[in-house]
Order: sequence, then structure tokens, then C-alpha cells
Amino acid sequence: MSEKDQTNNEMQHKTDAIIIGAGPVGLFAVFELGLLDIKAHLVDILDKPGGQCAELYPEKPIYDIPAWPVISGQELADRLMEQIAPFDPVFHLQQMAESLAKLDNGNWLLTTDIGTTIEAPVIIIAAGGGSFMPKKPNIPRLEEFEGASVFYSVREMKKFEGKDILIAGGGDSALDWTLNLQPIANSLSLVHRRPEFRAAPDSVNKMHALVDNRKMDFYVGDIKELHGENGQLEKVVIQKRGEEPFAVPCNTLLAFYGLTMKLGPIANFGLNLHENLIPVDTEKFETSELGIFAIGDINSYPGKLKLILSGFHEAALMSQQAFRYIYPDRKLRFQYTTSSSDLQQKLGVADEDKGNKNAA
Repeated sequence: MSEKDQTNNEMQHKTDAIIIGAGPVGLFAVFELGLLDIKAHLVDILDKPGGQCAELYPEKPIYDIPAWPVISGQELADRLMEQIAPFDPVFHLQQMAESLAKLDNGNWLLTTDIGTTIEAPVIIIAAGGGSFMPKKPNIPRLEEFEGASVFYSVREMKKFEGKDILIAGGGDSALDWTLNLQPIANSLSLVHRRPEFRAAPDSVNKMHALVDNRKMDFYVGDIKELHGENGQLEKVVIQKRGEEPFAVPCNTLLAFYGLTMKLGPIANFGLNLHENLIPVDTEKFETSELGIFAIGDINSYPGKLKLILSGFHEAALMSQQAFRYIYPDRKLRFQYTTSSSDLQQKLGVADEDKGNKNAA
């Protein structure tokens, strides 16, 4: 076999189900599918599993995951990866699902932007709101400092320890990171174009308390200029409408101007879309195309709640219908993981459970 043929084989795959999106809902879908003997490949544009939680808010606490009073975005992704390990999912990372075609045998053929092809009878779109990109302010020289002293997310808090930080924005992200980074920063300031915020009132009150206690500064205005050399910020010029501009010394700028969602090539998959969301039924979470499902924030239906736990529920019901497409000649038997030795064997806990019973 030539090197070219070997490379082509490595980029051509066949499986039971293709999951577009490796965020928490996509990861949990691997688990629900795996319980039904359905193998999955996942495609994600990011360089690691975890989706928005791991990419944008890895250390941000989440309080509404069942059985976890508090868990960070990264920890949730890590726990899900641990949970799905018995099912050996295959990840195709740093790739975008570019096109989708129906084959003569009834399967779907997905092609990514780097030429990887995956064939499967079932497609599950768990892409959140699409690809999330930070909104960048129109500030001269901004690109010179990006990645060195201007950032749009916090991946590791430790990197900001001892820094002179200016945070820009008025939403939850800006206020949350103001409160989280203030204790470890050398100095911290917040700038927003107006005194009112779009964030949780409790966070706003806590921020004002820090200002009143002179533990941080708050400025009303817009960032007009960045000053520094070789990618390292030295100061930022701020101006409030109708007033003279002034400089704020800082060596780190965190810009939280929100995110823009790009649905990307999914919009060309032939699905019925409504305001960049994919309508589904609430029995199977199937789209207008048979064999294509949508779960998590990407879908739309009456009463929809954009919560991770809602996506988990949708993944469970989706998997039941996916089984019928993948194994049309097999009877679907509903089982509980607590009592089914078959499921426990798949999860690798059967021997452990037997040992616990003997010990009892």
C-alpha cells in the first residue's frame, strides 16, 4: 500500500453515528448511544473536547448539573470523558463538518474541511449555537497585542496572577471574571460604555462593593487606544462621551464584548431552519431529515430551555430512535444501568458490582 493510499484510508471512516459537536451534550450522547451498542465518531472545530464550557469558561462554576452542587466547565468535560471511556469514541478535532450527502445505501456521508470522510446511518448535530467567535472591538493596533496581552477568554486563572488587568464589557462574563480575578490580580479595573450592566444584579452589587472598598476601579467609557511595544500592553486610553480621554496603566486586557455564533456549513445541510436554530420534534429530537437529529442549544421546539441538563435528556430520547435506524431488525429493550448486568458489563463495572455484593 502506498503512503498516499494509507493516508486516504486514515481519513475515510465508517461508523454507526456521527456527532457534530463535542461539547457536554455531544459527549453525553456518546454514553447514551454506547449503552445501545452504537459506536460514535465526533467532529469538532476546537482542539479538545468540552465545547464552549471548556473553551470559554473552563474555570467558571456551574451550579445546575444534577448531583454536583458546583462543578467547573473543564471538570464537567473531564467527568464526561471519563464516563464515555468504555465506549471508545473517535474524535476528529480541529475540523469543521463541511458537507453532508445521502448515499444510495441510505447512509449519510459527512466530509470535513480537511477532507476527512465519515459514513454512518445517523447524524447527531450537537453543535450548540454553531461555532462561537468573540466579538472584537474596533480599536487600532488590537491585533498586535492579541494572544500576548489582549485576551477574549480565561483558560487558566493562574496566568493572570499578579497582573494589572483591565476588563472590558458589561455582561455576565465581564462581571464574573472581575470577581474571580480581583483576588489574584495586582490591580484590576473594569470599563463599560455605560453605568448599567446586562449581568446578574448580585454580581454587579459585589463589583460596586469592591470599588467602594478601593479594591478595584470602574470606568464608564470606551477604549480608544492601546499603547505598548512588541505585543505587551502598557496603558489603555479610555474616553467617556463628551469628556477628555484618559489613560489607565495595565499590562493585560480582557475584552468581553460578547460572542457571535456562526452556524457555518450546517446551514447548507438541507434542514429546515428557524432563526439559525433547527426545529425538532420532542419525541425523538429528529429534524426535517430522517436520520438527522439535533440536540442541545442548536435545536428549537416549544418550551425549549437552553440548559445542559435539557440536552442530556434530549440525548437519551434521541438514542432510542437512532437505535431503530442502526439496528432495524433488532428489538429495542429498555434497561436500567442499576439492574442490568449487560449494561454494567459494557461500562466495565460488573465485576466491581459483584465484589460489592459479596462484601455486603
